Amino acid sequence: MAAEVSKQYIIIYLNNIPHAIEIKYIESIIVMQNITRIPKAQSYFKGVINLRGDVVPVMSLRLRLKMDECDYTNSTRIIILKLEEHGAPVGVIVDAVKEVISLDDSDIEKLSYDETEEKASNSLGIGKYKDELISILNVPSIIGGEKKND
Repeated sequence: MAAEVSKQYIIIYLNNIPHAIEIKYIESIIVMQNITRIPKAQSYFKGVINLRGDVVPVMSLRLRLKMDECDYTNSTRIIILKLEEHGAPVGVIVDAVKEVISLDDSDIEKLSYDETEEKASNSLGIGKYKDELISILNVPSIIGGEKKND
């Protein structure tokens, strides 16, 4: 009998809506800083930052998920994500970072979308935590744009 698998997620907010990123992808969380624009990049890429001597591309997670952009506040953070296969870190701008939670597989409801829908590839499902429903983000899909089949 397989044991229940529990994973840790960090809760972030976009447009006052909670989302979750699996903690294994997070390298660090930094305060908002000056971003150098890059010409001819996709609209959701804001540019690059210098992070301890490394040039790190930064994207707006709001724009990537087809939400309206908003003004940055004292709560705005850049989460530095690192995927094993890509190696190079990528920053994503989020409205706020709340807390780290643990969810079991049974706490996550898989979504049934048509596989061709872009929304389907950006979310792994809906997590149930306390009385909140939280969209679990598919980090490899959001960062790389490719579909991930588990």
